[in-house]
Amino acid sequence: MPQTPHQRAEAELTAYGLSLPETDAAPGWAFTRCLRVRGRMFAVFGDKAQPLDALTIIVKLPVSYEMVQELPFVRPGSLWYRQHQWAIAHFGPEDDILAELDTLRAWLRQSYVAMAPKRLGRQVEP
Repeated sequence: MPQTPHQRAEAELTAYGLSLPETDAAPGWAFTRCLRVRGRMFAVFGDKAQPLDALTIIVKLPVSYEMVQELPFVRPGSLWYRQHQWAIAHFGPEDDILAELDTLRAWLRQSYVAMAPKRLGRQVEP
């Protein structure tokens, strides 16, 4: 069965995340998948009852959190998410998620650096 663009994007982003030092993939909450660095989550994929042609991604963006809030695919989060600068991006069936892959890779890198031990974070900072 061919992958939807959203499934392809998640697979590519997961592969990118796993290429960063000392990362692994793990189940997240009941219906999500996550990427971790030394056991600390830095990206979450999925949402409750999400169809195959949609994808939600949650990442920590301490540098660009305020800037990304104006993007059409970024959803407002609860107070906890806002206080801790975790951004929620949701791509529905009509959204071209593949056009945003470079942005999402940069977000994964920023989230990784924020959550990784400093020694590991310095290995991937530009």
